Amino acid sequence: MHFYVNKMINIALYQPDIPQNTAAIIRLCACFNTNLDIIRPCGFDLNDKKIKRIAMDYFKKCKITVHQSYDKFLNNKKNSRVILMTTKAKENYYSFKFKVKDTILFGRESLGVPKIVHNKSFKKLKIPLKNNARSLNVSMAAAIVLSEALKQNNLL
Repeated sequence: MHFYVNKMINIALYQPDIPQNTAAIIRLCACFNTNLDIIRPCGFDLNDKKIKRIAMDYFKKCKITVHQSYDKFLNNKKNSRVILMTTKAKENYYSFKFKVKDTILFGRESLGVPKIVHNKSFKKLKIPLKNNARSLNVSMAAAIVLSEALKQNNLL
């Protein structure tokens, strides 16, 4: 049964291109009763067998909203702060005060997000990495930041 949790931190994926990562994030959102927004186009079909196999029955336990474009996503998020996670940010995620109803946006695995998404985001945050590492897997990054946001709002 799908239901939309109104007073919760949300996760959004901008044009995801790896089905296994999206499936892992579906499981993450289902386990923490968090909504998932997916902004098209995707690099795969959302009915792909790889997604269904990895997400298992969690696919049915996660409220997923698919937006046909970034503009339509923003239009639906007028009451939400969109927080962009990017390696190009200066501020660390744990220094930011997340609020209920925030939407944490993650870019494409292959390309990140275009400049317009950077410009229209309420805030840009990063996960600090050591040893000149480039980036984390998007599902791992989502788990780290979602955990902090939920903890800050006593939602764990």
